[in-house]
Order: sequence, then C-alpha cells, then structure tokens
Amino acid sequence: MASVTSLSDSVQQHLASALSATLPEAAGADPLLRRSDRADFQANGILALAKKAKANPRELATQVVSRVVTGDELIKDVEVSGPGFLNITIADRAITGNLAARYADESGRLGVPTAPDPGTTVIDYAQPNVAKEMHVGHLRSAVIGDSVVQLLEFTGENVIRRHHIGDWGTQFGMLIQYLDEHPHELDHKDARVTGEEAMSNLDRLYKAARKKFDSDEEFRTRARRRVVDLQAGDPHTLAMWQKFVDESKIYFFSVFEKLDMEIRDPDIVGESGYNDMLAETCRLLEESGVAVRSEGALCVFFDDIKGPDGNPVPLIVQKSDGGYGYAATDLSAIRDRVFNLKANTLLYVVDARQALHFKMVFETARRAGWLNEDVKAHQLAFGTVLGKDGKPFKTREGETVRLVDLLDEAIERASAVVREKAQDLSEEEIAERGAQVGIGAVKYADLSTSANRDYKFDLDQMVSLNGDTSVYLQYAYARIRSILRKAGETRPAAHPELALTDAERALGLHVDAFAETVTEAAAEYAPHKLAAYLYQLASLYTSFYDKCPVLKAETPAQVENRLFLCDITARTLHQGMALLGIRTPEKL
Repeated sequence: MASVTSLSDSVQQHLASALSATLPEAAGADPLLRRSDRADFQANGILALAKKAKANPRELATQVVSRVVTGDELIKDVEVSGPGFLNITIADRAITGNLAARYADESGRLGVPTAPDPGTTVIDYAQPNVAKEMHVGHLRSAVIGDSVVQLLEFTGENVIRRHHIGDWGTQFGMLIQYLDEHPHELDHKDARVTGEEAMSNLDRLYKAARKKFDSDEEFRTRARRRVVDLQAGDPHTLAMWQKFVDESKIYFFSVFEKLDMEIRDPDIVGESGYNDMLAETCRLLEESGVAVRSEGALCVFFDDIKGPDGNPVPLIVQKSDGGYGYAATDLSAIRDRVFNLKANTLLYVVDARQALHFKMVFETARRAGWLNEDVKAHQLAFGTVLGKDGKPFKTREGETVRLVDLLDEAIERASAVVREKAQDLSEEEIAERGAQVGIGAVKYADLSTSANRDYKFDLDQMVSLNGDTSVYLQYAYARIRSILRKAGETRPAAHPELALTDAERALGLHVDAFAETVTEAAAEYAPHKLAAYLYQLASLYTSFYDKCPVLKAETPAQVENRLFLCDITARTLHQGMALLGIRTPEKL
C-alpha cells in the first residue's frame, strides 16, 4: 500500500527546512500552512517566530523566501504579503503528478496513509432496547457510530464494535410472567418472520402484560417474584427471557438492514453480558475505598457534583436493596473492555443528556486504576433530532416517532425524486436507487452536522438536489460516471506537462487534500469534517464541469487529462461517501 505525501505536507517540509536554515532556534516550528483565497496556500507561522526572536517579521519572511527552492517541481512561486505572511503557489506539474500517484495506488486507497502505530478502540454505539420499538432517538448513535467505525478502520485502527443493548432489568419480570401464563404469544406460524411482525408480537404482548400488571394485584406480585428468579439465574426464567431477546433481534436486524448498516450478532453484548462481573466490580471498588456505603447503598462521591440543594450527588453502584443499576454494568463493561479486549480507547456514542452519568463513571474507573494515561475513555456526545418547528421530533399526537416510519418516508420521497429524474431506469432500479438515496439523505443530514449540535429533520430539504445534501453528491458522482461511459475508448490519463485552468487547479488541490481530511476526521471522531470536504469537492467539480469541456477539450492530451480529473474525483467521492456509510449509485 503506497501512501502519497500530500502537497501541503511537502510544502510544509520545504518551509520548515528554510525556516530552520534562516533561524536555527526555529527548528521544528510549525509554519502554520493553510489553504488561502489569495494563493494556493498561506503560511502564517513567521509572525509568532519573529516576535519570539525579536526580529522584524517581514525581513524574516524575506530571508526564508530566499531559501525556498522554486520551479516546476513543487513550489512555483512564493511571495511575502502583509506583515509577514507567505503566499505560496503550487506548480501545475506538481498538482497533476501528485494526483497521478494517488490514482496509481493499487490498493484503491488513493494514497491515504494508515496509522503508523494503531491502537485498539472499543466503540459502543447503536444501543436499542429489547422488547421496545426503535424511535428517532436511536438514529444518531447508529449513524454516527457506524461512520466513526468506518473512518477508524480505514486509517488502520483495530476496532471492536459493541452494541450495549438494554436487555435486563425489572421490566422483564412482568413480560416473562405474562409469557409464562400465555406460552404461545411469541410462537411463529412460519419460519420467516419480518422485523415488523416480530415488533408487533412484542408490542402486543407488552401492552397486554402492562394492562394486567396495572389491574391485577396478584399478577403484580408474581411478576415481582419473577424478577428475583431472573436475577438468580433460574433456567426456566432465563429461557423465557431469551425468547424476548431473540424476537427483538429479528426486529433490530431488519431496522439496521434498512439503514444499510452491518450489525453483527457477536458484537451485541447487552447489559446482561456483564452480570457475572457485577459483584466483583462492587467488591473491588469498596475494598479500594473508591466507593463507600451510604445509607446501605454503595456510592462514589465527587467534590464538584452537587444537587440543587447543595448536597453531593453520588454515583450509586449498588442500591440499598442489593440491586445493581446502570453504573455497575457500565463499570463492569469498562473492566471487560480494558482487561479482556485490551483496548487503549473506549468510545461511547451516547446522547449528550447522559454526559453527567458518563463523567461520573469514567472518573470512578480512573480512581480504581482501570483508566489511566494509556487507556482513555471518551463520550462522543450527540445532540437531539428536532422537528421543523425546532422542538424535539414528535408525531402530531405527541408520540415519539418510530424510526421505521421515518426511514420509509425518506425512501418514498427519494424514490419520487429518482423517478422524476430517471432516464433509463427500470422500476426495480428506481426502487433500489430510491432506498440508497433516501437512506443516504437521512445519514448525511445527521453526519454533516457536528455531533454535539441538535439538527432539524426536514425531509424536503434532505432530498433536495440543491444545497448541501447527499443527493447533490450522489448526482455529481453519477454524472461523472456517465461522462466516463460516454468517453468510450478514450481512457483517462494524467498529463503533468499540461498547464491547468483555475477551475482544474482548485479541483486538483482539493482532491489532494482527501487524505489529510480523512486522517483528521478519524483522529477527532468528526465525520462532519469529511461531509464538509465532500460537499466542497462536488461543488468544485460542478464549477470545473461548467467551465472546462471534457470530451470536447482542445487536444487529445487535454481530453485524457480532464477525464483523469473526472475519474479521480469520482473515486474520491465514492470512497468518502462509503466512509459516511452512504452508497453512490453508478446511474441516477
């Protein structure tokens, strides 16, 4: 796998050596290079260095410039501007040459490097609850988590996925007891059950059990006794509980399949997966003095966390009745992930409203020595999905919106857009593309917003062909593929000897920045940075397409070079969208 040094890195190295030759004490200093609208790049680092060395920044900049090699190989021109900025213009040959090296990367990675010393990250995302319908609140954890998994794996990290489903707790007493008294409620008439059927079975049973629990005193007593049996590991009770888990998984898998997301059974380790560790987790915390008994409960206290009354709010690891809460499970999961899975990083893609809980859990694990300098935990907190009115997304009746309904509506809207634009697609193809465009639209709207911000769920906007939407990107990709098909026998080929127009240069420089964007998005768990890059890529391509004839360019060499620019843009769009979990159909 050949990684390609990006143009900005090459320029950075040239400037750094010119800097240290001019000012030896500046060795290793950052020239602060960034893209600029005044030149290809601007370096702003000289101002701070001049201040430190008590030198005149413009004079220092001029000395540095005299040591920079210019010509056709990399830097065509460099000039001092303003108080001591450097404006750098890249040679056309260098732009085309770098893209050619990326294009030739046989691994198909476009020269994107992998991390030199990858670690192991356990990422906890997509956590639905057993026997409950998935709603719009479950969308972001799944979509953001899936994209972060793709980004980390692509940059070489060893990733272990964990889906911490809600599959344990007192609510199962009522359900198991009802199923025990009505044993055929979850039976299947035929072998193939859809996710919708599985969910309606569970829903029907849940409502019937709830009704009986609320109205029948004796049933209530039996249901509470059943919780004790479940926690004690009674085999018959566990077998009934397993039926709920299995039925729920049929439903979960159908929803994740609709979301075009790979969720694997061995990665689903719910709350129940840590039951055997709970007592020991409590013992370790109590013996080390990290947790103390308070009014019979095992608690961890924090100086900076107090309630409205000014009293400390503890993390309760074990309740006074001996029961365990979320904290015990989450702390046991940390022990498992650190000591058994050997993770260096624990990443939790969880709603921002859980921030206090995780702050307390992570601090407790640090005090216990399970987390330290070498093993870090991080909550990738995300905001809320809002309706068009800017309030949390609800149905007209004030109910939480079912996730399946939302996805179906997106697919329906997208199919209408595809059908309207389709030229030679069959009904089957329209349905397939409609799903890819609709699900892509939902994912992109989520991922193009910084995770910690709320975003408005507006389907009209999401499936629009104009603006910052995945549909715009998918159409840009399909348009390029269509040009490449029309080129017939003429193959894309790089011609570094050709001069480039402004639109070609802008596109080429941006394509070259793909590798550093991916590396940065992975390091910061920030898919929105990749989404912004891809939108700009499609916009620059549109502008190139408007200004530069491809198949009718002036010379055969220019036709080949422009086809080459088209092809590498398409490959970059395709790879970038895949890292967001979004498909790019060849024809639209």
